[in-house]
Amino acid sequence: MIGQGNNDDRRTPITPQMAMRVAILGGIAFALFGIVFFRLWFLQVLSGDQYLAQASSNRTRSVVIQAPRGEITDRNGTPLVENRRAVDVMVTPSKLPADGPKRHAYLVRLSKILGLSTKPETCSTGPSATADNTPRMDLECRIDRGVFQIPYADVIAATDVSPAVYGYLAERADEFPGVSSEQVYLRSYPEKTVGAQLFGTVGQISGPELKQSHYRGVKGGTLVGQSGLEYSYDQYLRGVNGAQRIQVGADGRATGAQTTVQPKAGNDLRLSISAPLEAEGQRALATGIQLAQGNGNPADAGAFVALDPRNGQVLGMGSAPSFDPNTLPKLTTKQYDAEFPRTNETPSLNRALDGLYPVGSTFKVVTAAAAMAAGKITPSTIYDDSGTWRNGPQVRHNSGHAAYGPTDMLNAFRYSVDTYFYQLGQDLNVDPTTHPNGGALQSWARRFGFGSPVPIDVPQQSTSDGIVPSPAWRNNRNREQIACDADLARSQRDPHYKRHFRGVCAYSDGRTWSLGDNVSLAVGQGDFLATPLQMAVAYSAIENGGTIVKPHVGLQVTDSSGGILSTVPNGTVRRLDIPNLSAIQQGLHAAASEQGGTSADVWRGFPSKYQVYGKTGTAQHGLEQPDQAWYVCYIPDPVRPIVIAVTIERGGFGAQSAAPVARLIASQWFGVKKVVRAGSSDTL
Repeated sequence: MIGQGNNDDRRTPITPQMAMRVAILGGIAFALFGIVFFRLWFLQVLSGDQYLAQASSNRTRSVVIQAPRGEITDRNGTPLVENRRAVDVMVTPSKLPADGPKRHAYLVRLSKILGLSTKPETCSTGPSATADNTPRMDLECRIDRGVFQIPYADVIAATDVSPAVYGYLAERADEFPGVSSEQVYLRSYPEKTVGAQLFGTVGQISGPELKQSHYRGVKGGTLVGQSGLEYSYDQYLRGVNGAQRIQVGADGRATGAQTTVQPKAGNDLRLSISAPLEAEGQRALATGIQLAQGNGNPADAGAFVALDPRNGQVLGMGSAPSFDPNTLPKLTTKQYDAEFPRTNETPSLNRALDGLYPVGSTFKVVTAAAAMAAGKITPSTIYDDSGTWRNGPQVRHNSGHAAYGPTDMLNAFRYSVDTYFYQLGQDLNVDPTTHPNGGALQSWARRFGFGSPVPIDVPQQSTSDGIVPSPAWRNNRNREQIACDADLARSQRDPHYKRHFRGVCAYSDGRTWSLGDNVSLAVGQGDFLATPLQMAVAYSAIENGGTIVKPHVGLQVTDSSGGILSTVPNGTVRRLDIPNLSAIQQGLHAAASEQGGTSADVWRGFPSKYQVYGKTGTAQHGLEQPDQAWYVCYIPDPVRPIVIAVTIERGGFGAQSAAPVARLIASQWFGVKKVVRAGSSDTL
């Protein structure tokens, strides 16, 4: 039995295969342990100093030192845009208290210190398709918008804070985690609102802008040009930011600086603009608006352009109403509405570049050139004006039903005889089926630069080409109207589609091209639209003998020592062979200087050594809307020639509000005593 019990305690012997597996697993475990051991030894013994240095570096903070942008001066070196030192308060969103009552109380306190409103208002943080319009405090909105645009960048909570605010926050850094201050350079404008749309604005680069090739290589948080010349010449004006590594204590307070890389200031930009002329142009626009209002017209906006017709240099360019680029971005919706109460008062719009208007009789120089080129008339051709033009059921009259009798080209310009040019519009009309792009009138309008963008070194809106109406253009508008009507009908049937359809179908009334369209075009009316800059370029060609100049505002880019880095060349677009150009010039001179000329009384008393060539324009701009006032002129002085284009929105007759503006601008340019003379002409 004892032997039987021993048999029960026997174990199965380990096979050689099992022994091998145990040995392999043990070896692997030993190897892993060795790897961990030697790694720990490596980190602690061999690399200890390296990681100690890195740990010490965690007590430092890198602070960007903003580079000052280059200054912008006029042609004579007078500062137009400068820099001044200021302090911005920055917020690091990730370091703020978490969402909840504590965060809300924190932001309320910070808002009060910064002087920001704590009243919740509608806040849009992104594009309209994804906008969150939840009411929030101003500071909350700024933070959310900044995170939406660039998630990893600090957000500007307040700009240009007072020394008291800066000192208060600096002394209580431990009470305001995630808040820091940064010395910055803000743009300063000696003439305040003068030239604001032209010079443009700057701001912290946004997320979408970081993806644009125009800002290639720019880092988040950088101050960049976002409109006007600040945008066009940003790569020159924008300097290179510096950096400073600052040692901080456990409480977040700075205890000393370690290393500093100094910023490199941007280059300076010299313009062709004359600072005195620019300022006078802005004042003159205000005078023209007041004159229009005095005549019972609700004028509230306008623009002017002054060009050197020899080379396209822009001597002055202004738009009203204007704005202070430093204060406009800070205005709340309520403040903005109070400052610009009228719906059409868009201060950021550069009306000289992007304002599209019918131009009225100022277009007649193009009609005359087209008619002579087409062999329809000569300067001596007589048109017997009865005061009325008729073609079948169509009847049109001169302004005030005036009749001028036998009229040649010179007197047609002198008195601005509409029927003379109505007839030319009829003579230049073509069969729309065989000439879809129009005839000589459309062709010459395009040669003068209308209907296409002006090549200038200032950013323009995509719609600033203007319109030269033709049969093909009208057919295309009709197709757009049909497509829009179909979308509108679908949106009315399909609620889901309605959310995506935001269009307003107002492309066309569906009619085809007619004689009346060409007749209206002949006097700058109908569907024709142009900008003040396009008018100035066209009249430059009348002055200089037929050269379409390439306008530009920049002259030179210089470094801090005054060395020239780049020069903006003068250029031309094309050369026109304008038939009997002298006859057009004589007509413009008669209109501005001879008895009965539409603007002769405006220029009365102007020094005779400065011969004025000019044309008034009064254009219908929408149903039941006051007329658009125009005046375009040139003075071919051998040393200082100038072309001036002026328009006053809802300003009435051109002689009464726009022409006086041109005289004030010319007076400044030639150093002549400024006299305000409103004309009495009521021609269109």
